[in-house]
Amino acid sequence: MNGDGVRIRDAARADLAFIVEANLAMARETEGKPLARDVLERGVAAVLDLPARGFYLVAERAGEAVGCLLVTREWSDWRDGDWWWLQSVYVASHARRGGVFRALYAEVERRARSAERVVGLRLYVERENRPAQATYATLGMAQTHYLLLEKEGLGGEP
Repeated sequence: MNGDGVRIRDAARADLAFIVEANLAMARETEGKPLARDVLERGVAAVLDLPARGFYLVAERAGEAVGCLLVTREWSDWRDGDWWWLQSVYVASHARRGGVFRALYAEVERRARSAERVVGLRLYVERENRPAQATYATLGMAQTHYLLLEKEGLGGEP
């Protein structure tokens, strides 16, 4: 537990409902995007059931889950190691500005430093989400020169 009374732990199957609700809220708040609950439930369960896909951390304060994030891995042949991507970051509105994300991030960084062949941490953030960008900057993260591109609809989604 940190000085803010935040305890970070690995997520368990029992956290599925909280993680799903957190993701629904995050997508709604940051992108105004509704997510399909059934697809999201399967997606979260897929990580919880197969750790090779990544891992979730849950932040608790006074026994209440108040935040979570997902860490996935991306292999870098240039660096002969993994980038850890922070995804699906969410802190409940009543717990914001209270050290919850800082505690989650510190735990990810601690694990990354002690893991074998982790070369760094990455995340993506909405361009307009200035408060989140400022928070990430205070933790030592900086904007890269890369632009993120994607192509959806390749048939893998349900």
